[in-house]
Order: sequence, then structure tokens, then C-alpha cells
Amino acid sequence: MMKKKRLSASKASLVLFLCQMISALDVPLDSKLLEELSQPPTITQQSPKDYIVDPRENIVIQCEAKGKPPPSFSWTRNGTHFDIDKDAQVTMKPNSGTLVINIMNGGKAEAYEGIYQCTARNERGAAISNNIVIRPSRSPLWTKEKLEPHQVREGDSLVLHCRPPVGLPPPIIFWMDNAFQRLPQSERVSQGLNGDLYFSNVQPEDTREDYICYARFNHTQTIQQKQPISVKVFSTKPVTEKQPILLTPTGSTSTKVELRGSVLLLECIAAGLPTPGIHWIKEGGELPANRTFFENFKKTLKIIDVSEADSGNYKCIARNILGSAYHVISVTVKAAPYWITAPRNLVLSPGEDGTLICRANGNPKPNISWLANGVPIAIAPEDPSRKVDGDTIIFSHVQERSSAVYQCNASNEYGYLLANAFVNVLAEPPRILTPANKLYQVIADSPALLDCAYFGSPKPEIEWFKGVKGSILRGNEYVFHDNGTLEIPVAQKDSTGTYTCVARNELGKIQNEVQLEVKDPTMIIKQPEYKVIQRYGQVSFECIIKHDSTLLATVTWLKDNDELPDDERFLVGKDNLTIMNVTDKDDGTYTCIVNTTLDSVSASAVLTVVAAPPTPAIIYARPNPPFDLELTGQLERSVELSWIPGDENNSPITSFVIEYEDGLHEPGVWHYQTEVPGTQTTVQLKLSPYVNYSFRVIAVNEIGRSQPSEPSEQYLTKSANPDENPSNVQGIGSEPDNLVITWEPLKGFQSNGPGLQYKVSWRQKDVDDEWTSVIVANVSKYIVSGTPTFVPYEIKVQALNDLGYAPEPSEVIGHSGEDLPMVAPGNVQVHVINSTLAKVHWDPVPLKTVRGHLQGYKVYYWKVQSLSRRSRRHVEKKILTFRGNKTFGMLPGLEPYSSYKLNVRVVNGKGEGPASPDKVFKTPEGVPSSPSFLKITNPTLDSLTLEWGSPTHPNGVLTSYVLKFQPINNTHELGPLVEIRIPANESSLILKNLNYSTRYKFYFNAQTSVGSGSQITEEAVTIMDEVQPLYPRIRNVTTAAAETYANISWEYEGPDHANFYVEYGVAGTMASRQVDIATQGWFIGLMCAVALLILILLIVCFIRRNKGGKYPVKEKEDAHADPEIQPMKEDDGTFGEYSDAEDHKPLKKGSRTPSDRTVKKEDSDDSLVDYGEGVNGQFNEDGSFIGQYSGKKEKEPAEGNESSEAPSPVNAMNSFV
Repeated sequence: MMKKKRLSASKASLVLFLCQMISALDVPLDSKLLEELSQPPTITQQSPKDYIVDPRENIVIQCEAKGKPPPSFSWTRNGTHFDIDKDAQVTMKPNSGTLVINIMNGGKAEAYEGIYQCTARNERGAAISNNIVIRPSRSPLWTKEKLEPHQVREGDSLVLHCRPPVGLPPPIIFWMDNAFQRLPQSERVSQGLNGDLYFSNVQPEDTREDYICYARFNHTQTIQQKQPISVKVFSTKPVTEKQPILLTPTGSTSTKVELRGSVLLLECIAAGLPTPGIHWIKEGGELPANRTFFENFKKTLKIIDVSEADSGNYKCIARNILGSAYHVISVTVKAAPYWITAPRNLVLSPGEDGTLICRANGNPKPNISWLANGVPIAIAPEDPSRKVDGDTIIFSHVQERSSAVYQCNASNEYGYLLANAFVNVLAEPPRILTPANKLYQVIADSPALLDCAYFGSPKPEIEWFKGVKGSILRGNEYVFHDNGTLEIPVAQKDSTGTYTCVARNELGKIQNEVQLEVKDPTMIIKQPEYKVIQRYGQVSFECIIKHDSTLLATVTWLKDNDELPDDERFLVGKDNLTIMNVTDKDDGTYTCIVNTTLDSVSASAVLTVVAAPPTPAIIYARPNPPFDLELTGQLERSVELSWIPGDENNSPITSFVIEYEDGLHEPGVWHYQTEVPGTQTTVQLKLSPYVNYSFRVIAVNEIGRSQPSEPSEQYLTKSANPDENPSNVQGIGSEPDNLVITWEPLKGFQSNGPGLQYKVSWRQKDVDDEWTSVIVANVSKYIVSGTPTFVPYEIKVQALNDLGYAPEPSEVIGHSGEDLPMVAPGNVQVHVINSTLAKVHWDPVPLKTVRGHLQGYKVYYWKVQSLSRRSRRHVEKKILTFRGNKTFGMLPGLEPYSSYKLNVRVVNGKGEGPASPDKVFKTPEGVPSSPSFLKITNPTLDSLTLEWGSPTHPNGVLTSYVLKFQPINNTHELGPLVEIRIPANESSLILKNLNYSTRYKFYFNAQTSVGSGSQITEEAVTIMDEVQPLYPRIRNVTTAAAETYANISWEYEGPDHANFYVEYGVAGTMASRQVDIATQGWFIGLMCAVALLILILLIVCFIRRNKGGKYPVKEKEDAHADPEIQPMKEDDGTFGEYSDAEDHKPLKKGSRTPSDRTVKKEDSDDSLVDYGEGVNGQFNEDGSFIGQYSGKKEKEPAEGNESSEAPSPVNAMNSFV
């Protein structure tokens, strides 16, 4: 006997189209085969049973079907044939049964109301759609009525009736005021399910004249408004407290019928003062957990997904401090038909038997009726192979003519179910779908699966042979699967060869050959070994392999399950890994992995790097792995694990690390579970449901971690509901008409059971919509299409598995997709503050037109032209963004006397809205910039010529230029200031009647009607005589700086009697203005003091000489030797005798000479004036002269405005020597 093995559930589902066959005859999903086989029609898509359409748009009634040959389509309307060819407004899509009724070109939707049914037919049968009821949506206007104002006493109850017009579908009701703001609701004031606004008690603040009820008709996207209702509350003191009475429902009892699977809503609203609280109970039972919700401040009891068990009496109790009132609602749950067993497609071979079963339930119990090809079975053509027995059709000895489509209709007073199921009788000779001579390669001692995919009707018998003329294969060493696959559980080398699959039925026979090659397994015959190596040593791991010669093997080395470091110290050989100059970071686990196309093997070894031991007596190593792992006390959520520690290898075990493997979800992957102290050998472990646990233990000491222990026995925990829901739930629209709901799915072990799915629920926020839910597979995203643009949604995602739901998830708020704003800001106004600053105002756009998150407003502005030049230029638009809901902004940096344009746009997350109309504004005149240049030329004895350029930015109309000037004397004191106004059209001026040989400073600026602009300055000197001046030249300037002074030298060419100015300053600061040092009082006083001291010294020497005392003539001669023969110091060029440190004063801060040799007034008023003669002059920084001791005895006259008769201080000093 051949051993047979059933297909798994996933393979058994590989059936024709609907994948739901209940016969031994399965049709593989082979595309070529499916194109060749005949099949009755199957409805694949149809419109909903109750189809409400928009009367302004074309009506599309869907009907799609498939079959072989392709089906044709026909329609009935209100039970009679609908001839679409006679109605020009109706067309049918090509290769489809979908109808398109053209309403937008003159048709009226009301004319096409009715019940439609589609039939798809081919030579093997006819399938029919549901009855599709077409009704156009209606949004009638509110009937006009005169509403009397409500005058209510404080503390009394009040009901404002809405009574909206009857629409299709019913409208959504909400209350707002004249400003389109929702009226606040609370325990005291709330809206009932019927749309009325209930006041449990009125307060003075309820007085207002704009209580407005709105009805929104979603289908037509229209909102109807009721006339405003006026409420006036008058006060009476004291306010009387009242015990509760029920405003709705009235009386003490009422009844309600609800359908199974829908949402039950029960409401109680009470009047009273203080405001009563509402409490709900179910008489004789508990409110269902996880399905019960309280809304509208507990005034509404909501039970979702109701069933017959929810029938009963529900009591609402209204209570305040004065008493209570109650109402009992008797709820009866009925049920529209629902499937117990829906009929499934049946594929049979000629002569076979089969059944179609149609079982449904409901309350009341539904009636079951059968149709054949859309015709009641009682009047359908006779079929001797068919017998109807209530909810079952029995087929016996079917023939090809028995093919048909059967419809089962289950109906009661609350609805109906209609299901199509075909019977397809096929007579097909055998076909083998596996390619011929397909090669299979396996490793010895592993299973070999040889395919023989087949099809035939009747179902063929499959036989296997080895070799072309071999005998039929039988015996326990083979497994023959129902899908034709031959399994060799343990393939050996002698299993290599040719295998022949033969498929035969009464219509024919076919065979196919496949090849099997069995390869030698790959082995590591010399594995890497555990090594302990001292730092800076060398270590080598071996990995010698053996593999099948026909397979290519590759060897890869890993360190700690990762790639080897990119380090030249790691040398990978053919069968070894060598590490040179080992360091502490090389410590770890090294794995050799050998891969071929058919198998893979690996081996690991641990490298421990240690310091050189002080003595070789003790060897420290990682501990040996624990052993004898045992599981005890197995519970659903916990287990106790115990073990025996391995040898600690001279280093005490500090801890044990417990890891687990989930063989169900992640086989081969080990995860950290917990860590316990090294003195502990048992641990109680917490477990999760639906995990196939294995545990292992790793010992740890100061050297490192041991090898893992052998795994414990496996322990599969029971399944349970999920404990948690997906995280990071978000709702963000990617398009204006959708909502993309995303979440982070649960990991495998978090599923707690098989069949992990997610229930995605959403509803529009603040509109009292029902939750819409869909159950999706284990994915992370769901897209809701057809949403309004940018509206808030409440979103929740709940995990579920085959055992049930996770706890109720929390709700998050998301938004459907944004679209570009619809309107531009209005009433744009510009207020010019000054010539460079303007303020722009605008009205905010209505938030409902923003159609997204309001990010702010953008102001585009640009200069059109300058009003002074009247010339246009390239338009460079500038943009300012104002965040949030601002309605004004400042425009800085404008150019004076210019014409500008601007517009304003609103911005959301999608982009910018339309621009407001361009607004033109002009900036007033401003002060001009400085003239572009000022040149002073043609100096004479008493005149100078000034030339200038107009300002680069006039910033208005120039009215004049203003010239101010004043003389500067040799002491650099400023003389009187003279001001001259010059017409704006002039560009030059000759100044006359000036003093000769005088320096002048000029200040020049332009003016507009606003005021004066910034000025430009310049200095110039009138000449001494009319002779062509000889301009002086200084060259070869050298400097030598010491710690507290500096020497400066230069060569001079030019006229005699010149004054020299040395400008100096600290690097990086402004230099001081040059000053004639010889005219300074402190300098003259210093020179006088020096002369007086020398005179006193001479008198003392003369007195000592007259007393007959010895006088050191040699010293005196040395001290007063001719300066011309004194030696000079080589380092700084000064004369040796007079280079004493006391002769040099420290450099003052800010007195170093800058590199550009300029002196600025604002730093210092000190300067040095050269009194030396000849080509070379040298100065000490403190103002003393090295050159004054050069032996020159005659005085040179000074040049300038000072008296030439005054004796030089230098010569005055020399006269005492």
C-alpha cells in the first residue's frame, strides 16, 4: 500500500478562482491551464443592495463577472427585462455588465429609481446579482415656520425642537450660533438622538437669540439651516430646586427592536435642578463588557455588535439630591439572515456525486429557496442527476450537461442573502504541469521532494517509476502526496537517477521524467578551537572542510556574528584565520561558515585575550557552560528553570544569563530573557502566550561568557487574546480625498495566538457619525478613500487573533488629506510708516477654506520703479512669511521714494493659496546717501576747486548740496566753520578768498525735502607761492623695536625746512592725529629742566675743582667726549653713552606705528616733529632725539607758521656741553 499524506490547509486552497472546492478534483492555479478550462460565470463585483446615488452625477451600477467563455450580461428593472438599447441615456461598459446612466447630460435620477438585477451568462450557466435598489438622495429645504421666542424661568427645563426635513439618507443634526460656532454641551445642555436640544435646567447665561439647528446631508454635501430660535431666561429669587423627571423617553416603559450585528442606542434625558446624573443597568444581567459605551454625558447607552443575548430590559435612572426617576426600555434583538454554511462551487468529473449545502439562520428563521441559472428551480429544466432536499441539492452521476449556476436565497422580513455556486462538470485527459527533465539536487540524508503537478477529470491516478524501464515505486521508504509529489524522506547517494511520473485516467495517459542528484554533505573536519592568548601575541584558528566536488564552497569568517574588522592584522587563509599582534578588542567569538548552493555548516571558537600572568601557576578562563537544564512547574504564563553550573575555571561565576528561542515565530534566533546572580541555579520565568519556548543558560565571570548550554526541552504556551494593541497609530491624508491610517504592527510573539489581524476603526470627529471598521491582515497601513478634504477623524486600531480581541484601544485624532487653500486673503491694506518701513493688514480667510493646517500667510512684495529715476528694473520679488493666524506684518528694508506692489497668500501644509489682488503703494522721500565722491583740485594761493558726484541713492528729489569747511592750524586746532548751500544741479565749485599755505577740512552732503544725508569729508592745502611746488618724498623707511621703545629711520628728498610727522598706534586700533611736538608745553618744560640740571652739575664740578680736590679728568673727558667719536651699539644704531635705560620712557598704549603709517586724531594728540638735519634722522619713541647728539652745533630755522627766530631746544642743550 502507498503511504499518502494530506495537503496542508494552504495548499488545499489552491483551487479554481474562488479557491473553495469541496471535491477531490482540485484545479491548480496554472495560468495556461486556467485559460483552457471551461467555467460557469461567477459574479466578482456588484453595487450594494441599497444604493443611494447623488442626483447630480451619473449613476454607475456595477456588475462584473468572469467565466470561460467570457459571459454576456443582461439586466432586469423592477422584475422585467431592461432594454438598454432603447434608452439613449444608458450604456454598458465594454466587456463588462456595469451600467452607466448619463444624468449630467439631461437625464433625471428620479426616472431611474427601481430595483435592478444583473445576469451574467455563458454556455455553462447563468449567475445573478443581488437586487440593487436605486434611490437618489434627497436634501429638501426646511419648511418655513414662525418661531415664537421662548421665555423660560430660571431652573425650568426646556426642549428646542429641530424637526429637520426628511432626507435620504437622514441628515446629521448639530446646533450652532450665528458665528458658526458649535453650541457648548454638557450634562445640563445636550442634543438628543432625534436632534432636539434639551436643557435639564436653564440658567441666565442661556439667554441668546441664535440657537440654530443645522441639518447636513452628506450625500449631496449640503447643509440646511433652521430659523434661529430665541431664548430668554428670567430670574426669580429664590430658584426652586426640582427632582428629576424624564424629558425623553416619556412614560415609565418603552420598547425597541434592533437587528443582530448593528449598534444599539438607548437614550434617557432628564430635567431637574441640580442637574440629574444618569445611570444604566440591565435587569437580570450585566451590561456586556468590551461592547458597552456611554456617550452624551452618559445619557446614551451604546452597545455595539448586538446579538440575541442582548435582548432584555434596560433601565436608566436619573438621580439628584432631591430624588430619582427611571425608565425601562424592553429591547428585542431580531436578525436578518446570516450564513451558517454558504454554498461553495463544485467541480466534478462525469459520473461523480456531490452536494450543494445552503444553511442560514435569522430571527425569524429565514426561508430557503433555490434557483438554477437565475430561474426558480421548480420551473427550471429538468436534470435527472439533481435532487433538492430543503437546504441541500444532491447530485448523482453527473454529466457535462449538468453544469449550471445555482442560487440560494435565504430571506425573512428583515432582509435576504443571495449566493451563487456553480457545478462545473469537466472531462479532461491528464496533463502534467511540472517541466520535463527538471533537475533536483539535494544533500545526502536529507529529504528529496520530486514534483508532479497534474490535472485531469476524472482525477488521474499517479504512479512513480525509477529509471526508464524501472518497476513502480512502493514501500515505506517513499511518501506519495495527493498533489503528485514523491517524497524520499532520507535520500542516499544511490537515490540519484531518473524518476518517471505517470498520470492516467479513463481519457488518457501522460508521463514526465525528472532528474535527482544526491550530493555529499559539506563538513568541517577540523574545527576552530577555544584559545587563550596573551596580549600582543599571535593566534590562529583552523577550519578545514570537505565538500562535494561538484559544488562550489565558500568560507566566511565572522567575529561576534559580524564581519571581521577591516584590519591588516587579520589574515584569512585557505583553511585558517590568523590574528597578528592580538589586542584586548580582539576578544570574542570567531565563526567559520561554509556555504554551498545546497547546504551550510558553521563552527565557532572563543578567543580570550589576557595579560601576561605574573606566574604561570594559575590559568584563568571563561567558565564552562551550564548543563542538565530542567523545566518544572509549567503554567500558562510562567515556568521554573533549573540548571547545574559548569567549572568556573579559577574565576568565580558572577552571573547567569538566560536566553530563549521562539521556535514558532523565530526559530534559530536567541533572545535575552533575564540575568540572575552567580549563586542562583533556579529562576521563575514569565512567559507569553503562543510561544514555543526553549531556554539556554550562559555563565559569566570576570574573564568573559561561557559557551551557551544545550537548549532545554521545548514548552509551547497556550494561545490567548492579544495583550496589547499596535503603537504609534497615526492618521494623515496623502491626498485631498483620503485618510492614510498607519501603525507599528505587533511582533510575532506579541500576537499571543494564530491569525493576527487588526480591526481599523474610524469616524469623523464631532459629527456623531458611527464608527466604520474593517479587519485587515497583519499589515501596517490602511487607506480610507472618499473622505472630505481635511476633516478630523477619530481613529483606533485594535489587535485580534483567532481567540479574540485585545483590550479596547485608545483613540487618536488624525486628519484627512489637505488641499490647496481656496480663497485669497481679502481687504489688503498698506500703511506706510516711513520711507523704509510699511505695515500691511489683511482679513483672515475663513478656516473652512484653508482646507488644511493653517501655517501662516506669505506676503510677496517687489519694487516696481524708483520715483526719482522713473526707470523700471528687473523685478525681484521678496517674500515674508508670518506664522499662525496673524493678520498684519511689517515690511522692512524698503527703498525711499519708490513704487511697490504686494499681494498676500494663505499657506497650509499642501502649499499656497491664490494671491490677493496686487496692492500698489509708494514710499515717501528719505534722506539721500552721501555724494559718490568729492575731489579737490587746482590749489592756488587763495582758492581750491571742488568737484563731486551725485548720491548713488538720492532717495527723493535733491534740493541742494551743503558745503561746510574750516581751517586747521599747525597745532591742529580747528578754525571757524563756514557753510555754503549749492544748487542741486551743480557738480563743481571754485572756493576763493582762502588763506595761503593753509590746510582746510571740508564736509559735504546732499539734501532732499526730508533732510540732509550722510556727509563725505576731505582735506586740502592752499599753496605758499605760485612757483611750481616740489613735492617731498620719503623712502627706505626702517624700524627697530625694543621692549619699551622703537627707532624709526628714513631717507628724505625735497625742499628744506620740512616738518616730519610720525603716525603710530597699536595694531588693530585707530592711530592718533599727528601733532607738532616742539610746540607742546610739556616738551618745552622738559627741555628747560634738563638744561637746569646740567648747569647745576657744572657749578658743583667747578666748586670742587677750586677747593683743590682731585677731579677725575679722565672720567670727565670720557663723560663729555665729542659725541661724534662715541661708539654705536650694533643692535639698534644708537650712541652708546646716551642709550641708558633711564633715557627711554616706556611706550604708551596705543602708540605703536601701524603698517600704513597713518595717524588718526581720535587716538592721541601727540606727535613727533623732526628737528634733526641731513638725510637720516632717528628718534626714540619717547620723543628724545638720537640725532641731537650728532655734533651739529648750528641751529637750523624752523619752517611753518611758528617764529623762525626761536632757538631750537636741541641747540640749547648742545650749548651746555
